Amino acid sequence: MNQQRSEELFREAQRFLPGGVDSPVRSYKAVGGTPPFIVKGRGSRIFDVDGNEFIDYVSSWGPLILGHSHPQVVEALKKAVERGTSFGAPTELEITLAKIISAAIPSIQMLRFVNSGTEATMSALRLARAYTKRDNIIKFAGGYHGHADGLLVKAGSGAVTLGIPDSPGVPSGYARNMLTAPYNDATAVEQLFELNPEKIAAVIVEPVAANMGVVPPRPGFLESLRNLTSRFGSLLIFDEVVTGFRVAYGGAQVKFEVAPDLTCLGKIIGGGLPVGAYGGRKDIMEMVAPVGPVYQAGTLSGNPITMTAGIETLKLLHQPGFYEQLENKAASLEKGIAIAAARAGVNVYISRVASLLTVFLTGDRVIDYESAKRASTAAFSRFFHSLLAEGIYWPPSQFEAAFVSFVHSEEDVQLTIGAIEKALNSL
Repeated sequence: MNQQRSEELFREAQRFLPGGVDSPVRSYKAVGGTPPFIVKGRGSRIFDVDGNEFIDYVSSWGPLILGHSHPQVVEALKKAVERGTSFGAPTELEITLAKIISAAIPSIQMLRFVNSGTEATMSALRLARAYTKRDNIIKFAGGYHGHADGLLVKAGSGAVTLGIPDSPGVPSGYARNMLTAPYNDATAVEQLFELNPEKIAAVIVEPVAANMGVVPPRPGFLESLRNLTSRFGSLLIFDEVVTGFRVAYGGAQVKFEVAPDLTCLGKIIGGGLPVGAYGGRKDIMEMVAPVGPVYQAGTLSGNPITMTAGIETLKLLHQPGFYEQLENKAASLEKGIAIAAARAGVNVYISRVASLLTVFLTGDRVIDYESAKRASTAAFSRFFHSLLAEGIYWPPSQFEAAFVSFVHSEEDVQLTIGAIEKALNSL
């Protein structure tokens, strides 16, 4: 695969950007080699500066559930840009998107738009602490909730990909207020509550872990968190930045029928543009300024371009049969990978929830952060580069999710399965 121009650009980028990138996992540090520099995307494909074409399973890390450059979204954006790109003042678009989200997610009675998932989670935690008048937060090992200081304790996503346990620059006080339990272990959570009576403000959890690779909740786990937080007077926060409108219309809380007190959203609700939101019960959200004393602000929050993309995207997702068709595509890919692995004689553990999927290069069942880390990162590097050479753009980390989009065709799926079988044979 020719990468001459990408290699030139990567060398130049490293002169001006740390590691040559603006988000660590893009650097390919975990898998080695040079990242292709992308020039455009159409449907299920992306194209780089060297003329290489790839079937894309990164999907901008999840939000492009409709694929790249969906005509209806693009047309709406063109019209929106002509009207103006930013006002720093209210627009009706914010109300429209908020109403769509609230109708889809019954636990969200009121919400606040922000500009990223990190903003959403750190704002939700501030609000939870103010509402409960408590300081401690429970999170789960390997769970990634953005790069706000306290949330980098035993974080997943790029932190586990790059082997960074806890980031320098995070004050020790943050770590003291962040309690950590193994994902899928409700007993450990109960013990933390019992050891810290009337000190825990909230439990924050990815209802489907997607940043240590895809790890689904065990039956009863989310229900246990709901019961424990209610019993001990704490709040339950679902970080649905990845899963919201991805695993179902309305997200994981609709799929698993567990209602949190607060929800953090991102990714899809902006149609791939920078966005985040946090919302929940009205009595909690009315503590946010200007109604209440909890301060949070953002000049570009509710940006009209992002709101437009989100509105058009969610309209398309709400069409009858959308998620059933998406499920069928993802299930077909999962089945094909399992058959390919059996033919190659390679032990893999395939974990899928809806259209999120991870191929763990391990023969062990993956149920939490510790079991996820047993997967072979060295083997994954070879696996990844074999796929890239075959024109498959897979996430460059063993600990990230691959995303199936609505526009992946049966031909795309079969080509991907063939490339995966070849990659597994090379191991």
